[in-house]
Amino acid sequence: MNDIRFDGKVVIITGAGGGLGRAYALEFAKRGGRVVVNDLGSSGTGEGTSASAAEKVVNEIKALGGDAVANYDSVEYGEKIVKTAIEHYGRVDIVINNAGILRDSSFAKMQDKDWELIYKVHVDGAYKVTRAAWPYMLKQGFGRIIFTTSAAGIYGNFGQANYSSAKSALIGLGRTLAIEGGRKNILSNVIAPIAGSRMTETIWPEEILKATSPDFVVPLVVKLCAEDNTENGSVIEVGASWFAKIRIERTEGYAFGIDNPVTAEDVASKWDIICDFGNSGPAESIISTFDAVGKMVGIDLLNAKK
Repeated sequence: MNDIRFDGKVVIITGAGGGLGRAYALEFAKRGGRVVVNDLGSSGTGEGTSASAAEKVVNEIKALGGDAVANYDSVEYGEKIVKTAIEHYGRVDIVINNAGILRDSSFAKMQDKDWELIYKVHVDGAYKVTRAAWPYMLKQGFGRIIFTTSAAGIYGNFGQANYSSAKSALIGLGRTLAIEGGRKNILSNVIAPIAGSRMTETIWPEEILKATSPDFVVPLVVKLCAEDNTENGSVIEVGASWFAKIRIERTEGYAFGIDNPVTAEDVASKWDIICDFGNSGPAESIISTFDAVGKMVGIDLLNAKK
């Protein structure tokens, strides 16, 4: 198998001043990519700013013979981050939406500012950066985009209603852009990393931080951003050298027929069948939902026309 290279490709990595972002930046530069190292330099809860984090990573890359430029803008100003790429390199090929913060709190104690800041960074930030890069990717007929969800975004987690719902939103965004961009060779995938970072270094012991090194996540992102990659619209969990693709599963369900009204009592009487995964199958798209309904009820929702 040939080495994966990014010679001539321009890679934007948000939150690249440390942890996963730094690891991505160093690896893409090592493989020939020209890297825009974005980092606001804030704390793990989104407080403060500093240019030193991004500058340090840029200096590391240059010391190793790579090509990189720093950007210190918040991801909420994604157009400025993309502008840095265009002004220095004239194009943008890869966007890795990695920037993130935590503002954990039980839902009963959560304040509006904690909800809003999480959404501003995770959802609005990923949207702004990707939206600004999209026209360039369309024009050149190439793009690779990574969105970062988490186990909390997939399954939910106590004390993280803001974070988990924002991370879940990124799954929807990533899968939709995979549909819209796929025909133009703009491929989008979503990763759910288990990796030590400045958000976890204060709560995890040293041996766990070592096992969940960002270095175990980087290979997946490199593979998904390769020019010959064909994976698109997937959600993949990764961490501690483990890689696994996730899919949504649907039961066969139960259809009562559309000729008579259905009551809540009817639904309750068939609940075990409705929830039985014995004859389940993958729920891959809206089309598969329409197909499943059509199969059980006998109507063709896909080809219905007024």
